[in-house]
Amino acid sequence: MTLIGWVQILLYCAIIVALTPVLGGYMTRVFNGERTFLTPILRPVELALYRAAGIDEKREQSWLAYTVGMLLFHVGGFAILYALMRFQAGLPFNPADQSAAAPDLTFNTAISFITNTNWQNYGGEGTMSYLTQMLGLTHQNYLSAATGIALAVALIRGFARHSVQTIGNFWVDITRCTLYVLMPICIVATLFLVWQGMPQTLGPYIEATTLEGAKQTIAVGPVASQVAIKMLGTNGGGFFNANAAHPFENPTALSNFVQIILIFALGAALTNVFGRMVGNQRQGWAILAAMGVLFIAGVALTYWAEAHGNDIINAMGLSGGNMEGKETRFGIAASALFAVITTAASCGAVNAMHDSFTALGGMVPLINMQLGEIIVGGVGAGMYGMLLFVIIAIFVAGLMVGRTPEYVGKKIEAKEVKMAMLAILILPLMYLGWTAVAAVNPQALTQLGNSGPHGFTEMLYLYTSSTANNGSAFAGITANTMFFNITGAIAMFVGRFMMIIPTIAIAGSLASKKSVPASLGTFPTTGALFVGLVVGVIVIVGGLTFFPALALGPLVEQFAMVAGTTF
Repeated sequence: MTLIGWVQILLYCAIIVALTPVLGGYMTRVFNGERTFLTPILRPVELALYRAAGIDEKREQSWLAYTVGMLLFHVGGFAILYALMRFQAGLPFNPADQSAAAPDLTFNTAISFITNTNWQNYGGEGTMSYLTQMLGLTHQNYLSAATGIALAVALIRGFARHSVQTIGNFWVDITRCTLYVLMPICIVATLFLVWQGMPQTLGPYIEATTLEGAKQTIAVGPVASQVAIKMLGTNGGGFFNANAAHPFENPTALSNFVQIILIFALGAALTNVFGRMVGNQRQGWAILAAMGVLFIAGVALTYWAEAHGNDIINAMGLSGGNMEGKETRFGIAASALFAVITTAASCGAVNAMHDSFTALGGMVPLINMQLGEIIVGGVGAGMYGMLLFVIIAIFVAGLMVGRTPEYVGKKIEAKEVKMAMLAILILPLMYLGWTAVAAVNPQALTQLGNSGPHGFTEMLYLYTSSTANNGSAFAGITANTMFFNITGAIAMFVGRFMMIIPTIAIAGSLASKKSVPASLGTFPTTGALFVGLVVGVIVIVGGLTFFPALALGPLVEQFAMVAGTTF
């Protein structure tokens, strides 16, 4: 580890903390329907969209109507994206003459992008036309990100409101998020990325002649506009197969640093939105502090492991840390930081191959996802995921003192705790269950790039990443098969929507409750004790899901032996 490496990490943390109240204040005004500096420009557009869609912005919805609207919205998104991929060969903006994607791959990809997972069983430059990349993938990058933020705001309203039956209007929330938050930032980010050397063109792929006289095709396209929302919306789906390790998708160290700022910016700001909406910004800072403790621990361990390298290689005199699978223009510190950020935030973009990390270095991204990606997390998803753990932590605190737990003026009762546990337990059900099935499937085992524990981790990482809606991969596995496409899509769908439904049910339940004034017996939720309790609950509950995953390897190996297969 080096001083400059730690300077990068600490500078990054300082910038995120500085941006949090600025973006948080702006987003609070947006979702409260208050005037912002963009209102004179965007308000006419907003009203025109409402009139065209027949939406009354003043009419709010119950939690059930809010959820049903969200689900139907994504059914439409799935249909549009599926059709684009299947018919892209006959559609315009296809200079590379890309053919239609296979039905199972199309199904997996459509589910992937509507769930904000952006898992990719294909190479973008060799599979997708410009139209599919823009109208299909980039389009869903905006909408899936806006959905996550809207759902987080709906849950925050549940804590902030009292004695009401509504939590907002889904159509209004997703419109305002897209217009006032995502698009303005992405326009600026796109121009910056183009300045850094990222392509943004509808021109055909470039044919070049190498020094040896051979012909080489250089893929280009509307890259910068997709990368901007890919990072800001914590989507992670790359225009190119190599994702953010590709020089056209991440040209410089500066572009790399700005991209990781985009990943955390809105997720961190939502903690401030929470504090502002419940009337106490210290509540939001306490949640961000809990996230920060886990984040710094993960970065320190990953950076140390990668900087230390492999003992066998070091014994050969090849010191300097583990540079396998990393870009020299980024180095170990920026690669380790990127890996922790992208898996803590449900982004899934990669600037280095996680499959080439050391054992400890690769373990941290896996743990981040198995915790539910609540360390800042995906835009919106991280915030409502963290609030689920807060509910559990408050419940535990209530058990300790023998009184009904309270949080920001709301009594946390059995219904909320049951819904929170249901949402949390969805994750291990999917990634442990499908990993066990894959480990005894002979056809699935033939797709592993490695045998033994590393091969098992490739499968576990695949289903963990899918269920957690992350999208990054232990890249040794060949996942573009019927089995992995279908089972991975199921994991993505369940991991997204089966977690959302109980979460929004909690929002409706809390909004209908009366506000309870704090008393001498109320557990304080803005200090170090509360932060420590939340971190402890996350580690314990996460451990109950992570350690079974470690034990699952030997268990399924025994089943595999009985079935006559090995991995």
